[in-house]
Amino acid sequence: MTDPETMAAQAYVRLLGATRAVLDGSGRPPAALPLLTAPMAEADEALDALGMAGNEAAFFTLVGRVLPFPRDGGPVG
Repeated sequence: MTDPETMAAQAYVRLLGATRAVLDGSGRPPAALPLLTAPMAEADEALDALGMAGNEAAFFTLVGRVLPFPRDGGPVG
């Protein structure tokens, strides 16, 4: 992978982690959702820089190299 591809995949992984943290079921109000603004912007910018915005299949191939998906379709980790 190129550096920009790695950066885009890692930005998505950070967005995924932030989303899980915000939506972890702790009973926090939806007011916590603005915490996702910065990670979403970072991921969007990285995708735009690669010219991959709207090309989810190719992008998730890159993400799979950074964060392997289980073959059985179950949760990661």
